[in-house]
Amino acid sequence: MQEPKSISMKKPVRAGEPLPYRLREHFLSTPERGLLRVLQKMVGDRYLICPKVALNDIFYIARPNENVHFFSKFFRKHVDFLLCELETLKPAIGIEIVRPISKNETRETDQFMAELFLSARLPLVHVQSSEHYLEKDLTALLELAVIKVKETGPLRATAKTDSVPMCPICSKMMVLRVYRDGWQAGKNYYGCVDSPICPGTVAIG
Repeated sequence: MQEPKSISMKKPVRAGEPLPYRLREHFLSTPERGLLRVLQKMVGDRYLICPKVALNDIFYIARPNENVHFFSKFFRKHVDFLLCELETLKPAIGIEIVRPISKNETRETDQFMAELFLSARLPLVHVQSSEHYLEKDLTALLELAVIKVKETGPLRATAKTDSVPMCPICSKMMVLRVYRDGWQAGKNYYGCVDSPICPGTVAIG
């Protein structure tokens, strides 16, 4: 008996047919817009305010081949606002809007974000979601976040093997790979995490 042919679920795109993408009505939610307005008054020209910054644009994973299971923890996740130094665009403070929780409740995502930023000695402020924010309250939260990082102490120097280059083509994280064949068979190199979609490579040595 002949087996039935598999049915493709992909709908072909016909020439001239409009793509099914639409522009969102609002780039930021109501609480995000409210917080942004207050932040703009607070920081003035001290910082550049960047909304919805992907975590993998801020952090990279040391020794990614050994710690590959950590990638899913921050892949496709973002921080609501990132304050960056004007001259260098170096990240200075992260700001995350969180929904109110009960006294004994702990949200796993919020806890991970706090640990992630603290491990990199980057202040993170958790702000309760609201449509209205007071500048004095936000100032107090920012000061507490900075103090917490200072009390943690400076970031310890890491081994050179922790340093991972970013892809020269798409600027995403790279991972350690091994050439399987050819004249470089057995030799290590860095390849883009999106390989084979992105062909970016960096030689070692």
